[in-house]
Amino acid sequence: MSVQTLNQTFSYHLQIASFDISTPMTYPVFIMGLLLYLFSVFCNLTILLLIITQRTLHKPMFYILFSLPLNDLVGISSMLPRVLSDIVTQTHSVYYPTCVFQAFLCHLYGGGVLFVLAAMSIDRYFAICKPLQYPSIMTPFTLCVIISAAWGLDMAMILTLFALQSRVKRCKAYILNIYCDNPSLLRLSCGEDVTANNIYGLAMTAVMQIISVGIQLFSYINILVICMINRQSDTKSKALNTCVAQLVTFLLFECTSTFVILSYRFQNIPPNTQKLCGMMIYLLLPIINPIIYGMKTKDIRKAFFMVVRKKKIAFK
Repeated sequence: MSVQTLNQTFSYHLQIASFDISTPMTYPVFIMGLLLYLFSVFCNLTILLLIITQRTLHKPMFYILFSLPLNDLVGISSMLPRVLSDIVTQTHSVYYPTCVFQAFLCHLYGGGVLFVLAAMSIDRYFAICKPLQYPSIMTPFTLCVIISAAWGLDMAMILTLFALQSRVKRCKAYILNIYCDNPSLLRLSCGEDVTANNIYGLAMTAVMQIISVGIQLFSYINILVICMINRQSDTKSKALNTCVAQLVTFLLFECTSTFVILSYRFQNIPPNTQKLCGMMIYLLLPIINPIIYGMKTKDIRKAFFMVVRKKKIAFK
């Protein structure tokens, strides 16, 4: 069979890997996954709506923070509904354009976490290290530049990644992962050289990490120095309360990513465990982030309880 015939057969209808779940456990697993998804969507949408509707949150910090729950919604929605659908329907097939779109969103989410956290650390640097100049620095124009740079750089890098991937001829019809991503799509190739794709993928990941880690290190080291110089307890408390949530999110993302990469290096890990580990990048932060920011960000906590009290009064 010619390469052309193979391409015509396998270009648009692909089979995708699945969890090995016994029939009695199918619906309990589906319901548990659905509840996690609904919890994440509810919590992230709550933070988004609070930032939009509550005037007390109309500040530069929260305008930048708005991108984080938005990105979390992209991450968990790009992966979990697809997996849950396969679990309950047992179809395990995917339309090729849908697969590419899912892979694009998954990679966009990963880069988005790094760049949004870097943008948030810039805001905290100016707020804590240059408090008097903060209002004149964090103008609407500066905010637009920071937010646009975070999303624009992420979008440009991921679009380039998939532009390179689109040139690869496909002869295979099986996605080895339970969701679509760039490496899985490259494995559909006809055996041609994809070295350029792999080099760009590694370089892109390295650049994202260098930019994000570099900006955050600069910001938080300067914040730490300010805390050590200024002995006032209220300054230290402000610094800790506004930065600890971002640091926890960053460390969770890095640790989860490292754990997932290592899980694919050990052959003795059960397949279901390995697949679940691969999902954790898109599950952990979208579920935990709203809790972290709800607990550690005083303004969000106050705004939430204010809305709840108003609703209680309205129903009386």
